[in-house]
Amino acid sequence: MTSTTHLVDPHPHSLGGPAALRSHTLHTPRHTTHYVESGPADGPLMFFLHGWPELGLIWRAQLEAFAAEGWHCVAPDMRGYGHSSAPAASQAYTNEQVVMDMVSLHDHLGGRPAVWVGHDWGSVIAGSLAAHERPRCRGVVLISVPYFPDANALPTLVPLVDRTIYPAERYPDGQWDYYRYYNTHFEAALADLDADKAASLASIFRAGDPASVGTPASNATVTRNGGRFGAAHRAPPTRPDTALWPAADFAQLVRTFEKHGFRAPCAWYLNDEANIAYARRAPDSGHLSLPVLFLNGDYDLMNSIEGNRLGEPMRLACADLSVTNLPGAHWLPLERKAEVVQAIRAWLQDKRLTPPRP
Repeated sequence: MTSTTHLVDPHPHSLGGPAALRSHTLHTPRHTTHYVESGPADGPLMFFLHGWPELGLIWRAQLEAFAAEGWHCVAPDMRGYGHSSAPAASQAYTNEQVVMDMVSLHDHLGGRPAVWVGHDWGSVIAGSLAAHERPRCRGVVLISVPYFPDANALPTLVPLVDRTIYPAERYPDGQWDYYRYYNTHFEAALADLDADKAASLASIFRAGDPASVGTPASNATVTRNGGRFGAAHRAPPTRPDTALWPAADFAQLVRTFEKHGFRAPCAWYLNDEANIAYARRAPDSGHLSLPVLFLNGDYDLMNSIEGNRLGEPMRLACADLSVTNLPGAHWLPLERKAEVVQAIRAWLQDKRLTPPRP
């Protein structure tokens, strides 16, 4: 096992100003994990796990804020992203493999019980880790994607679709049609995303629209349209939203995707059978007794748990669940930077997980 270290250039930010993030790479025989960290090395651990199609840098605002309060904040590039390993085989991207990556990183950083924060697929991994590796967890924050004790997988998701918005005859898979498309047209989906990687990323990271609530998500018609971008088979020219990503961080995101493409990140969607089997091996059927916070986006057409059944499995599986609604859509760590910090801080205080202030 070896590790290397360098500094990430600081960028001013409204939640605390300039703060250098320390950048490291952990090499083990099975995997290489790049991660950034901030805060005192002897502070209580808080991990931030990103989702699709992101990087550890998506958490810059939260890293800066909680590091200033004494937390040792760590944000890895997940398997297949950034400067971490990107195996060629699709079956390398099961939840179990990614949890093992996080176990290795956690051990490397001392193995003290930590607070785990996840967004999107990172939320899935945080929940899986809490279910399978309970001694490593003090509490779990899930952002945008709720916890499913039977795995975040099409057989779990489709029965929970709100059929008042997605009639079965027109939308058999509801908002999860794009997920199905990966499993039926994987190479075509990749070709469209990779045709103009910068434009694809810029088109994906957009702020939510309150007026869209209650209407079908565009992801529900991917198969019908012949792909995410329809007949064009490439993203339209799109300027990145700098209110979401700081310009330098978005440029880094684009550089990593220009180098590696979308294949590995999208392979996370191809392992439903293995992920369900892994979930069913969790102790106590995946029920969680530790404190869990879910941050729900009011305008999230994919994952909001309000007014539908999507949150039911999480409510049944989590004995100590808190839910906070935020006025944003799916990209809450970017879209509502300050509110995410405030919601997590309030929950940490309520659950007495907050470290002594420096």
